[in-house]
Amino acid sequence: MTSDDERRVLLADCAWPDVQAVAAERLLAVPVGSTEQHGPHLPLSTDTDLAVAIAERLAARRDDVLVTPAVSYGASGEHARFAGTLSIGTPALALVLVELVRSADAFRGVVLVNGHGGNAEAVDAAEITLNGDGRDVVAWSPRYDGDAHAGRSETSMLLALCPDRVRLERAEAGDTRPIRELLPDLRAGGVSAVSANGVLGDPSGATADDGAALLDRLTADLLATVEARWP
Repeated sequence: MTSDDERRVLLADCAWPDVQAVAAERLLAVPVGSTEQHGPHLPLSTDTDLAVAIAERLAARRDDVLVTPAVSYGASGEHARFAGTLSIGTPALALVLVELVRSADAFRGVVLVNGHGGNAEAVDAAEITLNGDGRDVVAWSPRYDGDAHAGRSETSMLLALCPDRVRLERAEAGDTRPIRELLPDLRAGGVSAVSANGVLGDPSGATADDGAALLDRLTADLLATVEARWP
């Protein structure tokens, strides 16, 4: 690659001969998101936006990482009654990830950067299957204390990433009970059973500074996960 090519972090920006020259030394970061409701104030792409941003931040910290185009449809059945939500379900998502990574044998390894909690079962299953195949794969999902969905945490991170896409004038609290109290109703009837506006938490008080700090913490956690597998 030329010096300009070496600074590229997006796989989609590269031509195949350039990739072929370095693939054996590169890790692929695959953002895994969703297209699902995030309350009346956040875009349907929120989980995908966050997964892409964290993957790109990883690539900025390790020069051996290339970021693939996002898998922007996930397992979002719990949001099915909200217009705009598009879901392929857990089995289909797991299969997509398995087949996608199987096609990536030219690379040193693959990191699945998951941005949606509902994808966890599929992402974990794909990791187990792929590592059982002898491939070098790590699945990562964000862990932090905060609202379960479209609350202060996600709103803050979107304010840090793309404030023009956050409609704060529409932001309102939903069901603010802890997720452990919500789980029985969520499993029985989905998010609409507990929250008419789709929010699980309260976005009030969200700030871009808080979002940037949380993104930094999540990026550091992802980086530590990758460093542990590929020093």
